[in-house]
Amino acid sequence: MTEFVSAPALAELLDGENPPAVLDASLQLHTAAFDGDYRKDSGRPLWLAGHIPGSQHVDLSTQFADADAPYHYAHAEPQAIADELARLGIAQGRAVVVYDSTGAMFAARLWYLLRWIGVDVTVLDGGLGAWQAAGLPIVTGKEASPKPVESWTAERARRAWISKQELAERAESDDRPLVCSLPAGQFSGAAPTRYSRRGRIPGSLNVSSRDHFSSEGKVKSRVELILAYDAAGVDVTDPKEEVLLYCGGGISAAAGALALAEIGVTAVRIYDGSLEEWSADPDLPLAVD
Repeated sequence: MTEFVSAPALAELLDGENPPAVLDASLQLHTAAFDGDYRKDSGRPLWLAGHIPGSQHVDLSTQFADADAPYHYAHAEPQAIADELARLGIAQGRAVVVYDSTGAMFAARLWYLLRWIGVDVTVLDGGLGAWQAAGLPIVTGKEASPKPVESWTAERARRAWISKQELAERAESDDRPLVCSLPAGQFSGAAPTRYSRRGRIPGSLNVSSRDHFSSEGKVKSRVELILAYDAAGVDVTDPKEEVLLYCGGGISAAAGALALAEIGVTAVRIYDGSLEEWSADPDLPLAVD
């Protein structure tokens, strides 16, 4: 089973009898210019400027997040996610395709949340750029929103999250790989951070999830993905333990989980608070090069 759908294949599905719902998760999270520089912009203007016909834009920082959490993007509870899907007109059992126009990271995050509650969800390979490159139509401006459907009961379909406490108490003998999905400069502490302190969780390895995708935003080959993890010392061809992922705020880690699922590795959990939560606790160590 592939976690991705091509643009031509999606176009065929949308012309079929039971078309999937299509959600655009675009959001602009800006690179930090200095420590503590956290800036983001809604992706809705991008959606208004051009989107797949019939798609709906969703804001992961509000619609699928826990507003009471002390950090950005904290996942909402399963029922809250299901209720939001119902409000968007998506009934239980309906397939969903997610995409973005901002580099695949936010589409991956939405994929992870929906897969957590058992939704049949795939990611448009290459996002909006691939759709346009295939010569498929886009529309601009607002469209009529689908009518809400009856609320349905959500369930946790898999273990998806690891807590700060679990990581803080993790034994040195724990063989499960802990992988940071951020680019190398943020992993080493060389680059500015959006958060309160630079560095990485001690003992973690680095496999940047941005390297899982081509410059066009398409997922790389199975061999390339496997080699990326192998280079960091993580054998994903025969994983004996689950893989633990973190990043800055749970977004890049979701893209790592998506790439791992594409090569058949599904025993994965994400530290949702990631460095935003970890770095805010002065009692927790961070390593820098």
